[in-house]
Amino acid sequence: MGFFDTILWPFQFVVTWILRICHEILTAIGLNETSGWNWTLSIVLLVLLIRAALIPVFVKQIKAQRAMQALQPDLRKLQAKYKGKKDQLSQQAMLAEQRELFKRHKTNPLSSCLPLLIQMPFFFALFHSLNNARGASENEEGIGQLTVTQTHHFADSSIFGAGLSDTFLGTFNSGSPQISVILISVVMILAMVASQFITQKQIMTKNMTKEALEGPFMQQQKMMLYILPLVFGIGGINFPIGVLIYWTATNLWTLGQQYWIIRNNPTPGSQAERELNERRAAKGLPPIHEKKKKAEEETPEEPELPKVQRSQPQRKNRRKK
Repeated sequence: MGFFDTILWPFQFVVTWILRICHEILTAIGLNETSGWNWTLSIVLLVLLIRAALIPVFVKQIKAQRAMQALQPDLRKLQAKYKGKKDQLSQQAMLAEQRELFKRHKTNPLSSCLPLLIQMPFFFALFHSLNNARGASENEEGIGQLTVTQTHHFADSSIFGAGLSDTFLGTFNSGSPQISVILISVVMILAMVASQFITQKQIMTKNMTKEALEGPFMQQQKMMLYILPLVFGIGGINFPIGVLIYWTATNLWTLGQQYWIIRNNPTPGSQAERELNERRAAKGLPPIHEKKKKAEEETPEEPELPKVQRSQPQRKNRRKK
């Protein structure tokens, strides 16, 4: 077992165990155990279980993103303070004040990437399992928690004539390209890239304040808007179709989850908040944050204890000598 295999082993254990349980449940309710659709639905259920478990992390991500937007005015002031100062001491002082600013707002630039970072090991574990499925099947071995029989079925499973372990690049290198593999791969790559782009675009156009849109991190956000889909699009030609299904399902979950958050609990000061308040006004309801503010104002304050004035001791006149 190589170094990469050793690192991925616990994640592969979890991924293949969930796949096995889901496959057995779907088989029990009537799906053919050798069917590619059985394994496809098992992969989708794997996504649902992982993403449901990551909901607390997603909530932290939302809070971190809003904190990052809230600190934008202070961050611009900090950058204006050190504008033109390129010496080492000034740069170190600026970084120290920037770290203190992030600490005060309880956030950091990496917080918004946390769900993606947590999902990557599971993504690679599934990628590794599909890539090695055929080799393990030929050697009469199981993969992770899949039995030898299940590994056979997993390796040979297909949808619309395209194997779940086939890749766009692999079918070209085989010398006899399969049209079904090419078509399914292209459709899944386009769906994966489009859902990822729309998800990020939705945040930038709907759920960011004016200060955040004008902030220094906006250029980075714009770059990531195009770079990440491009990276996954190019890398997708070497992803097994099963992995493309996994990542597309993950993106669709993120898109739907984010749409619900933006629609019902938007960032204060964003376009989504204005749209929500317009919908509330049409129903005769107060603005969402005004309602929260009113509730805070109506919270009874603790009565202050009356201040008792302390009587000063009278100074006695000294006896005249």
